Amino acid sequence: MAKQQPDRSRRSFICTAIVGLPATLLLRGAAASDKMTKPQAEYQDTPNGIYSCGLCTLFVAPDGCKVVEGAISKDGWCKAFAAVD
Repeated sequence: MAKQQPDRSRRSFICTAIVGLPATLLLRGAAASDKMTKPQAEYQDTPNGIYSCGLCTLFVAPDGCKVVEGAISKDGWCKAFAAVD
């Protein structure tokens, strides 16, 4: 009889782990950012010639970007620059 108790707890643990794993992965994926850091994007606070974040399709006013983390300047520039058509 004493042997059945560890089997039940092991079975409960395995079932809980199987059920909880997808939920954990979903929550982790939702928290992870798909954005680049400023160094990865080679972001600079100054424009690159006539090109600046304010003229980029990825710029989100007033100080955001769809692909670069953190606050950015509309006068900045990075390698992900995509000109407005």
